Amino acid sequence: MNIIVLAGGLSTERDVSFKSGEMIASALRQNGHNVILLDVFMGYSDKEENLDGIFQRGREVSVKVGDIPKEAPDILAVKKSRADKSDNFFGPNVIRMCQMADIVFIALHGENGEDGRIQAAFDLLGVKYTGNGYISSAISMDKGMTKEFLRGYDVPFPGGFSIKKHERYSEAMNDSPRFPCVVKPSCGGSSIGVSIVNNVMEYDYALDEAFRWEDEVIVEDFIEGREFSVGVIEGVALPVIEIAPKEGFYDYKNKYAKGAAEETCPANIPDEISSQMQLYAERVAAGLGIETYSRMDFILDKEGRIFCLEANTLPGMTPTSLLPQEAACIGIDYRELCEEIIKISLKRYKRR
Repeated sequence: MNIIVLAGGLSTERDVSFKSGEMIASALRQNGHNVILLDVFMGYSDKEENLDGIFQRGREVSVKVGDIPKEAPDILAVKKSRADKSDNFFGPNVIRMCQMADIVFIALHGENGEDGRIQAAFDLLGVKYTGNGYISSAISMDKGMTKEFLRGYDVPFPGGFSIKKHERYSEAMNDSPRFPCVVKPSCGGSSIGVSIVNNVMEYDYALDEAFRWEDEVIVEDFIEGREFSVGVIEGVALPVIEIAPKEGFYDYKNKYAKGAAEETCPANIPDEISSQMQLYAERVAAGLGIETYSRMDFILDKEGRIFCLEANTLPGMTPTSLLPQEAACIGIDYRELCEEIIKISLKRYKRR
């Protein structure tokens, strides 16, 4: 097949997306496909040119990827660096190349990738793509909305509330946190803008930091405990993986720096807890209408209570990502996982 692996974009997870895309593109080439790794925002060339046969030059025209930087990218600088200075989110030739492909493997993370807008655009343009549809993507991206949609599914979440930027100093904003608490952007990923807060002074600073990234933030009870994740493919949960950062919590640095966290799969927890966590993950996928693949994050507190933190509709596929490790635990290697994602994504189009 001729495949576009779409990465980059304008989210704070831009660099992480490139690393996912690089690995996916490499795996698909090894599987015999013609693959182009394309930056959805920068596009390919800013000139009109004949694109016939471009998939046979896939390696030549693909984005060249380096290591994931320790800090999130400067998105304003990225915007300014595009040659055509257009306000169009899709870079030069992106739409044309995606329409030429047999399928687009979406390796985007965060805003304008995981939030359903690109999926909706592709539906209108007749472009086949991997992953979930625009509705489930949009709901899952918003942590507050996710909780609302899952109220009837018996999935436990930490208590908390949302604050919009313009409401921060409003008299109508009567909610106050119980310390310690967690403050995080409502639609962010990779733990960017997340703070663990212990007092009023830290809380005010944490709101400043979270509002740097988004106009709505979530304030949740801090649950002290062990961190876990559960992938779900076609409604069936993978083995539970435990993540134990060597320092601090599972933030941007610890997620992507090699050796910064110890990951154990299957997790060393009682079978009944593992099964319950998998059940919750499957309920989340079903409740949000996630048909293809996803990953749910959890905390297990000292009393053995499980709390769901969020759903990820485009889980990372980097060298340190969790979903590939969980799949490997049941004998699905990285190349097979990429092929399986394409296979189950194409089923959606056969049902139409």
